[in-house]
Amino acid sequence: MSRGAFLFLQENFSPGRFVTGLTSPRHRSAACAAIVAFVCSVGVSHAQTSPATPAPTPVYREVTDETGRTVRIPQPVRRIVSLAPSLTETVYALGLQDNLVGDTDYCDYPPDAQKKTKVGGAINPSLEEIATLHPDLVLVTKGFNRLETVNALDGLGISSYATDPHTVDEIMTSTKKLADVLGSPDAGISVAEDMQRHLATLHQKTGALPAKHVLFVVWTQPLISIGKNTFIADALRRAGAVSIVDSEQDWPQISLEEIARLQPEFLVFASSHSESAPRELDVLATLPGWSIVDAVSNRRYAVISDAVNRPAPRIVSAIEDLARQLHPDAFIEKPENGKKKIEKENPLPNQRPLSPTASVSYDLLHIDATSRGGCPCDR
Repeated sequence: MSRGAFLFLQENFSPGRFVTGLTSPRHRSAACAAIVAFVCSVGVSHAQTSPATPAPTPVYREVTDETGRTVRIPQPVRRIVSLAPSLTETVYALGLQDNLVGDTDYCDYPPDAQKKTKVGGAINPSLEEIATLHPDLVLVTKGFNRLETVNALDGLGISSYATDPHTVDEIMTSTKKLADVLGSPDAGISVAEDMQRHLATLHQKTGALPAKHVLFVVWTQPLISIGKNTFIADALRRAGAVSIVDSEQDWPQISLEEIARLQPEFLVFASSHSESAPRELDVLATLPGWSIVDAVSNRRYAVISDAVNRPAPRIVSAIEDLARQLHPDAFIEKPENGKKKIEKENPLPNQRPLSPTASVSYDLLHIDATSRGGCPCDR
């Protein structure tokens, strides 16, 4: 009750001036009831006219993404939508998968990513589906998503952050930047340092070896490879290889005659289903012109994980895999001394013989680029 209402009651309904002036018990009872009703009505009226508690002002953080855009991001970032497989993988690598509320039809790694709400493809995602997820932030890549999508999100008042790494080093830097934007800078530093440790160990094994000249096959008909300024070309270099294609274009089309002239030592393919490679290899050998490539007739192939197609932390595993296939001798465990070498070659009768190392067939898998939304690289 306000002070004014209290004074009004005190002055006009005091017992000495009103109630005590009534001699009839029935009148006194009626007067008390009237006072109680008045007090209640004044209290309700005051409650209805009191100002509502203002809603807290949203907190935003202003950052610059990897395309140079200034982006205002709500804080904290609790709901994320990813529009690229590489970004989905990075979110998982940072341990922020619980904040991921949606991703694309092509986000298939790790397997748990397939359980997330799907918002369509990366080229034409459903803006309506994205909006219903109420994301704090939508993650995009410059090379995989369209500017029209980013502009449409801006029109809906939905913040988006774009990445654009072109080398393995930039993938590590991008991972740290993204982690900071998402509120987990320590996780980004940890992931990047782990990547760097693996790459440093790999360099110790293969850094001094002559690089293998390879052809990275993105598509066979027409033959499409990678340009020298792509992160895949840099990944090949980290694995002790160099692409025979010297092109400024990211996804150049190459003639078989040119490949026959350059004669790569190995053909390299990326696949998520390497078990089907032998069958696809037989198909490739029958295609017109491929027989003139020595690596085809001599079956010199390397099939690695499609992680090499995605600028995410997992690319390091593909680099290591390729290095093992191109430079197997660098990964043979060397004995500490001659005695141990003799013992391994001639084990004692009470020692079990070492299990032979299973041979690996490095064959071809034909990649369906159209299944990746028209982009030859599944980013």
